[in-house]
Amino acid sequence: MTQAHYAFLPGVPSSLVVERLNAAGGNEVSSGKLASPESSAALAVNTFGWFIERPELLPAFPMLQSLDWPATLVAIEYCARFPWSGGMHPWLDAWIETPAAIIGVESKRFEPFRDRKDATFSKAYDRPVWHNQMGPYETLRDRLRSRTEHFKCLDAVQLVKHAFGIVTEARRKAKKPYLVYLFAEPNERLGTPISEEIKQRHRAEIAHFSQATQGAEVEFRAISYREWLESWPNSDVQLAGHRHAILGRFCP
Repeated sequence: MTQAHYAFLPGVPSSLVVERLNAAGGNEVSSGKLASPESSAALAVNTFGWFIERPELLPAFPMLQSLDWPATLVAIEYCARFPWSGGMHPWLDAWIETPAAIIGVESKRFEPFRDRKDATFSKAYDRPVWHNQMGPYETLRDRLRSRTEHFKCLDAVQLVKHAFGIVTEARRKAKKPYLVYLFAEPNERLGTPISEEIKQRHRAEIAHFSQATQGAEVEFRAISYREWLESWPNSDVQLAGHRHAILGRFCP
């Protein structure tokens, strides 16, 4: 599949987005996954891709209003590298920078209600490179590995790994780090309703993860797509048009 076979939302720089998706190595474009009705990447790259060339228009997350907005950088498929060269490094769905802060965004669509969650950490994550301020994430890492903690909907292992990548980038850039979990709450999957019970379990696991990581250098925050979209100001016609397009295409 080429980029011509996938219709990005108006205003999204398709060439830049395809370039970033290809760099991430997920094979989203050529495999056809981007065009899947369940594609999580499609929601993320269309939402944030629109802001790549106009980062100053990105609406603040309500729970991070106190930061020094507007954003100076918006990127998609950003690799937040660990403090070593080899091995796998985390890829964030979106990456936002302000003059004093960095925000790594993990976006989810159907995954919380579909995928089996892994609990694997390699020994590399035990290296003494995270410093004391990441203790809550290290404790959660150990509890997940030992199966003392278990999450059915939330991919807690992925979030912990992302936090370690984000803190490394933050120290390189001397900025305050945040990890934002941005999630959709679709009504159905493949024609089958998604129950309110499982949605509430997902939210309960988010709250538990947030509590478990309190006090860490990387501050964890979460919000649904719909909650964030509803907070966007109506004063900017372009922004309102983009919000309408997201809701019309993805109904998050």
